[in-house]
Amino acid sequence: MPSCPECENNLDIEVDEVEEGDVIACEECGTEFEVVGVEPLELARIEDELEEEDDLYEEEEEEE
Repeated sequence: MPSCPECENNLDIEVDEVEEGDVIACEECGTEFEVVGVEPLELARIEDELEEEDDLYEEEEEEE
């Protein structure tokens, strides 16, 4: 069973039943991950992408 990269809690998912693009949430810490690879299982934290976009937006505002 895979574990959460953030809190190391076991994720309640069946590895052979997930597909790329699926969203998985950790029941313990609430962090959401997108499945970016299935063999081997690769997860990308969804919030990181949003934070990066916010940072880029803030930098653009500062330059103006």
